[in-house]
Amino acid sequence: MTESDVVALMREGLWITLLVGGPLMLTALVVGLLVSLVQALTQVNEASLIFVPKLLAVAGAAALSAPFIGRTLGQFSHLLFDRIVAVGGG
Repeated sequence: MTESDVVALMREGLWITLLVGGPLMLTALVVGLLVSLVQALTQVNEASLIFVPKLLAVAGAAALSAPFIGRTLGQFSHLLFDRIVAVGGG
């Protein structure tokens, strides 16, 4: 395995991380901004008010994107294991 192979695998790993974590983080960002906007408009400053909707939205997004996440991580794992076998010669 050459240095360029390792760099390509690291780049692919970072891309997979963005693909898997991006939708969940984007959901948390959007819900947090919307709840903060509502809190600012209504002048209600309750700490749990921002936590509960964000938690529910991220859980829903995780449930909806679970097949995609599983498929993506599974494909990447197979790629890595195939590379390990190719390097090890087994």
